[in-house]
Amino acid sequence: MILVGALIPAESGVHDGYLDKVGSTMLALAIYWLAHSYATVLGRRIATRERLSLGALSRAMAHDWGIVRGACIPLLTLVVCWIAGASQTTAVNAAVWAAVATLIAFELLAGLRAGSTPRELVLEGSVGIAMGMAILALKSLAH
Repeated sequence: MILVGALIPAESGVHDGYLDKVGSTMLALAIYWLAHSYATVLGRRIATRERLSLGALSRAMAHDWGIVRGACIPLLTLVVCWIAGASQTTAVNAAVWAAVATLIAFELLAGLRAGSTPRELVLEGSVGIAMGMAILALKSLAH
């Protein structure tokens, strides 16, 4: 979610059409997912001297599927805006704000599910807000 929330506005001036923007974002997401999974497998291989196998990489990718799931919210927001006929500027803003709001909501949900105290919930919400502000700062720098 953080990657896509930051990538969509960063690519705003690079890709003119919705199809290019969605495609390049999905490609970057796939590369990030594969790289993250591969890094996990590589680290384990170095530590345990095991060989690279398709099974190990597949298991790591299945474990890291949350990277793709989290990215779906801002990406789907972008696609829905495209289908609705919104301008790309509106769609990018909506996708960024969807990522920011979801980050904060997920932080608070995780805290509530963990039984966090009110003080801990403030910290968790603050982390979500800080991450969201970083995405918004990147968006501002990209324009």
